[in-house]
Amino acid sequence: MLTFNVDWSGEFFAFFLLAVCAIAGAVLAVNFTKVVHTALSMAFTFVSLAGLFILLRAEFVAFVQVLLYVGAVTILMIFGIMMTKHQDEGKEAGRPLQETLAAIGCLCLFGILFYAIRSAGFPAPADPLPGDNTMAIGKELYTGYAIPFELVSVLLTVAFVGAVALAKREEAEES
Repeated sequence: MLTFNVDWSGEFFAFFLLAVCAIAGAVLAVNFTKVVHTALSMAFTFVSLAGLFILLRAEFVAFVQVLLYVGAVTILMIFGIMMTKHQDEGKEAGRPLQETLAAIGCLCLFGILFYAIRSAGFPAPADPLPGDNTMAIGKELYTGYAIPFELVSVLLTVAFVGAVALAKREEAEES
């Protein structure tokens, strides 16, 4: 039923290493108590995911992953941490029953997903990827999706200005 036909190539080794790094970074982001450590482990996870996108031959998505998530989101999180008053609170006591049930639930979910993926039949792609998929995405983005692209940039600018205004207002109220 479960046969493992693994091609032990460099690509498989890189996939396995990047997948383990992404999972480890995500688990550490959930378990760290210091917010800066959480932000750094999230950046580590985002870089690992960018590596996985490169293995999938999606260089543009990997570039955007690094540019937006590793660069912008992580830096914004660190700025948010630095701009707010953060007091260290003691770590709450461990709950062994809840942790055990969570571990059992995670293992069950892993087993279900593993079985579903192994038994699924994935169809072959209809069209091969273009030789330069970054250029194809850029052409499509600036021709067919130019207006939504500009609207998203305006929305992000308004959100940034609103965040700065809220931070300034909270600062003025504290004084």
